[in-house]
Order: sequence, then structure tokens, then C-alpha cells
Amino acid sequence: MCGEVHVARYNSLVPHRLTMQIARRMMITGQVQGVGFRWFAVDAASREGATGWVRNLPDGRVEAFVEGDLDAVTRVERALRRGPSRSRIERITVVDEEPSGAYATFSIT
Repeated sequence: MCGEVHVARYNSLVPHRLTMQIARRMMITGQVQGVGFRWFAVDAASREGATGWVRNLPDGRVEAFVEGDLDAVTRVERALRRGPSRSRIERITVVDEEPSGAYATFSIT
């Protein structure tokens, strides 16, 4: 079979996995400032491939906006409900929002 060329072709019959993008805003109450919570959130979101931001609020809460596929955002939310070891989570309020697609990474603002 000298001179024969084999070309691998994309199989158009293989289904693509389409993922629905979602966004959630989370307000975390408790001992969440000064305990590495924002860095914990960055690690969790980056590990899951989620985008958005996290910030401290003047009233002592932390706010996070997380975008990504449903599974990734759910895993980030689960991690934030646990928080880092030095935190104490009293309450998390979660609001579903429209994803903006405006973020390439997850960052502290």
C-alpha cells in the first residue's frame, strides 16, 4: 500500500454536547471576610471553569457572580456553601440571573 494516504475525517454523526450557560449571584453572610474566602472562591471557580467575580461588601458579606455551565456553577455554589476552613457560613442567598458572557476568567474585584 505504498503511496496510499489515509485521511482522518471528522464524523459529523457524533453528537456535540451542548451545555446551557447559567449565572447565579450569591450573597454570603457570616464570618467570610479576612479568612481567605475570596481566594477560595477564585480557586473553586477556576477549577470548575466558571467565570465571573467575587468581592467583599462594606456590611461584612461577600458577593459572588458565577457564570458557566449548570454543573460547574452548581459545584462552585456547593464549594462556597462550605467555604474555607477559617470561615463560618451563616446564610447564602442565591439568585439566578441571565448569563452575560462578559467574563473570560473569575477574579476578585
